[in-house]
Amino acid sequence: MPTILLAFGLRFYFYSDEHLPIHVHVENAEGRAKFSLEPNIELIKNEGMKPKDLKKAKTLCETFQEDFIEKWHEYMDESENKED
Repeated sequence: MPTILLAFGLRFYFYSDEHLPIHVHVENAEGRAKFSLEPNIELIKNEGMKPKDLKKAKTLCETFQEDFIEKWHEYMDESENKED
């Protein structure tokens, strides 16, 4: 589970065996959530995260959207090459 960002008590990450659509997982002490990154940033799932933290997470997804997508491709391409 590579961590791609730690900010404001939020950890952004994805799993090594992820699937499309491109998305990111977010967690903090209260819960976790999942946001799609393409074509728009949207909340897919929330498990206990407070609204203010969801708002902060979405804002960070918007700010770092291109970076997150780039990291996704880098990691997934690397993972696929290891399987060959």
